[in-house]
Amino acid sequence: MVRINILLAATAACALAVSAADVIEFKSGSKLTGKLVRIEGGNIMFDAEDVGSVKIAQDKVARMITENESTIQYTDEAEREQAVVNMSNGVYTASGKTLDMGKVKAVNPEVEKWHGSVNLSATAARGNTVSEKVTFLADVARRWEHDRFTGNFGYYFAQSGTDHDNKVKNEDRIALGLQEDHFWTTKVYSYVNGKFERDGINKLLYRYRLGTGLGYQWLDGQVFESTGKWSFSQELGIAYIKEKYEHQKDDDRATFRYGHHASWNPCWLDKLAFTHNFEYLPDFDDWTDCYLIDTDIGFAYELAASWQLMGKWEWEYNSKPGGSTKSSDLRYTLGLGYKW
Repeated sequence: MVRINILLAATAACALAVSAADVIEFKSGSKLTGKLVRIEGGNIMFDAEDVGSVKIAQDKVARMITENESTIQYTDEAEREQAVVNMSNGVYTASGKTLDMGKVKAVNPEVEKWHGSVNLSATAARGNTVSEKVTFLADVARRWEHDRFTGNFGYYFAQSGTDHDNKVKNEDRIALGLQEDHFWTTKVYSYVNGKFERDGINKLLYRYRLGTGLGYQWLDGQVFESTGKWSFSQELGIAYIKEKYEHQKDDDRATFRYGHHASWNPCWLDKLAFTHNFEYLPDFDDWTDCYLIDTDIGFAYELAASWQLMGKWEWEYNSKPGGSTKSSDLRYTLGLGYKW
């Protein structure tokens, strides 16, 4: 009798384990069983029993059946909800109630962690022209529930000539920027940022900048079926700038600051990401004739094993540069990078 009870209990446990498996049914008729990992950006991350971890475009799925509760993170609400999430013919439900995925940032969102990238571009020439050019770009970011940190670094160096003895530098620049955001609501945040720049070609020995202000996060990883995943924020504040050009006295001034940041992952190519940043800093005392503009447009395309192809267009404009240097400074970068 004891053996029979043990056998029945084991059979019931096995049946429960089988019934607890999540199921993905494709429009083609095939099926996967396993465990739902995450839903984000129009994709379902699924840990399948037969093929391991896979990423599935949700428009290829006819039905998804889960047994266990998932964490639903909304884009416009601070709280998170626990519910059993299912899907049939493109319509999601949470514990039996229709779920508007346009208001959902992620189902089972990833644990917050540091992420970033390093990118390198280098060229060299030997022969009639002797030249070297190196560009190194790096960025790092992390998002907590109420705080966000971002940092970026750029090093640009180039020299050329007809032989090794007469090479001339035509690019020699370092830039480091940091920003910390504190979210008072899901959209409104305050920020503190700083930036350091040095440019040997423009005779800029240093430029320090400290700023603070308010920002508004219009979109934060929001997915639109027709275009893809978007993030967009705007910022308004003040900044203090201290700079020194070669053979000139150091200068300091207060400025206004307007900035915005955007990113876009097209729905038709989820390995591609575009970014855009813009800053405008007019002086308090002479805001029409004395100002700085700093903007960039970039892209990154995921290759394999966390490697990526990246490109960036950067433009800086200083209405009152030091000495005989030009106001406009334009840079292009195309290189290979590693993302984590």
